[in-house]
Amino acid sequence: MASTAGSFRLHTTAEKFYIEQSDDDSVDVLVIDRVSTEMSLTVRSDVPMSAETIPICGVMGTIRLPAGMYLIVITKKMKVGDLLGHAVWKALNFDIISYKKTVLHLNDDQMQDNKTFVSMISSVLHTDGLYFATDYDLTHSLQRLANTSPDFQDMSLLERADQRFVWNGHLLREFMTQPELHRFVYPVVHGFITINSSSINGKVFEWIIISRRSCFRAGVRYYVRGIDSEGHAANFVETEQIVQYNNYKASFVQTRGSIPFYWSQRPNLKYKPKPQISKVVNHLDGFQRHFDSQVVLYGKQVILNLPLSRSKVLVPRFCVEINQKGSEKPLELAFDKMVTSSGNGMIKYIAFDFHKECSRMRWHRLQILLDSVSEIQDEFGYFLVDAEGKVLMNQEGTFRSNCMDCLDRTNVIQSLLARRALQSQLQKMGLLHLGQKIEDQTDFEKIYKNAWADNADACAKQYAGTGALKTDFTRTGKRTVWGAVMDGWNSAIRYYKNNFSDGYRQDSIDLFLGNYAVDEADWITPLQDPKDWKFLTLPIVMVVAFSMCIICLLMAGDTWTETLAYVLFWGTASVLTGGLILFNGRDFVDAPKLVQKEKLD
Repeated sequence: MASTAGSFRLHTTAEKFYIEQSDDDSVDVLVIDRVSTEMSLTVRSDVPMSAETIPICGVMGTIRLPAGMYLIVITKKMKVGDLLGHAVWKALNFDIISYKKTVLHLNDDQMQDNKTFVSMISSVLHTDGLYFATDYDLTHSLQRLANTSPDFQDMSLLERADQRFVWNGHLLREFMTQPELHRFVYPVVHGFITINSSSINGKVFEWIIISRRSCFRAGVRYYVRGIDSEGHAANFVETEQIVQYNNYKASFVQTRGSIPFYWSQRPNLKYKPKPQISKVVNHLDGFQRHFDSQVVLYGKQVILNLPLSRSKVLVPRFCVEINQKGSEKPLELAFDKMVTSSGNGMIKYIAFDFHKECSRMRWHRLQILLDSVSEIQDEFGYFLVDAEGKVLMNQEGTFRSNCMDCLDRTNVIQSLLARRALQSQLQKMGLLHLGQKIEDQTDFEKIYKNAWADNADACAKQYAGTGALKTDFTRTGKRTVWGAVMDGWNSAIRYYKNNFSDGYRQDSIDLFLGNYAVDEADWITPLQDPKDWKFLTLPIVMVVAFSMCIICLLMAGDTWTETLAYVLFWGTASVLTGGLILFNGRDFVDAPKLVQKEKLD
């Protein structure tokens, strides 16, 4: 496999960028013409002595904005650890450098839009969780890498990467067509990686979690739900748990993703917007596309649906729990119907009444779900390689967990399934003695719980804007009152962000991933979104009315009837205005501007 250099030097002149591998014996230098935008190779001796030089950690790629092309480079990195002997890095800081030396060729509106676009790109780059390796393929699981051909092994990291998880794929499109340039760039994954050196019974081993977020149908909580026409699910994350000990290697893979048919849940100022299932598309077609690809990639599928507030109904093949109330009922019924209609023997569906079983802090009852799927998990197995490199076991299927957001409840269940797999793996490797349990290994247990809680927080921040809920259970093994209080705080922050800042976040992701492309030749600003009179008038009226109501209460009139009349008048005015704002809720939320409306509905 062709590897990429670990560090570079960027030489800048008025006409060109020169990118040189600083820790490599190669004399080749990447040249980017700032006028023609062409890329080519030259030698070190051609780099002008007058060039301004800075050290960089890597090249993310290039992107076109209203002012022209921009070069994006990594300027700071942090080592996460070594994965099977290969360094894994987290990208921390970036530079976005314009090819053009000035923006005076733009009019005022274009200048403002260009500034906003640069800010959008920066916001995605500084979303925590961008990782890379220069000589290891982070986009594939251990099992996929073990089942590849010699030709695949000879490919560059860029050529062989799983495109689902290459977050800078759009930025690297110019590099893809020129194989000689591949050694100057590498795929960057988005998600979470933790690498821990641990010890049990005096034996040291490496324990790793890698969560890979898909760049297909990527976005934020309420603006990206369900699937697209290709069957790609929103908030799809592949999570792999890896163990390495004395050249033994084992991994266990799980997935999460939005309920895989066509539905939406647009924010409208309500705490929990009502989900809308599309009535004009063929849901089964998209559903089958999604699971056909999942079966090819992962084998048999067990869907663990984790809805709230439901009562049991027994179905001949499986125990499915049908919601008798609440906003999740239509989704649950449709999901169950899709599985039955598909007739796919590679898919099993199990729903677990999370709220009913675990209410009043009874989280030990999650064991009911684990016991019900234990035989299936044993049948699926996990990937295991001995010290000689011989594959002893392959994972034959995966658990696909989901709730509404595929965040909080999902992470709790994934951590419990991963623990059960890890228990077996450590026993097979000789790390755990007969009768020993992970729970009894105090030091490792603490590492395990905190790592899975950190994974939950990372996935939740990337999709919902805040840390995960219910992480007190993941970190401590029990639900606490303080944890419930923090869940309330995070829920309030989510409400604000989902309604008043997620449109900008969605636009930023769409721009970064190439779902929206800037056309310099025919530029009409999409960012100007004039609001009608309701947007400013109604909130002002409501605030004034509410303030007057409070003032009337604090500064009583001559008689109580006079005071009551004022309070009723201003109170009624504030309530009616608030009702009008809620009725027109969609007009007041921060909606994306860079995508077509039909994509959101």
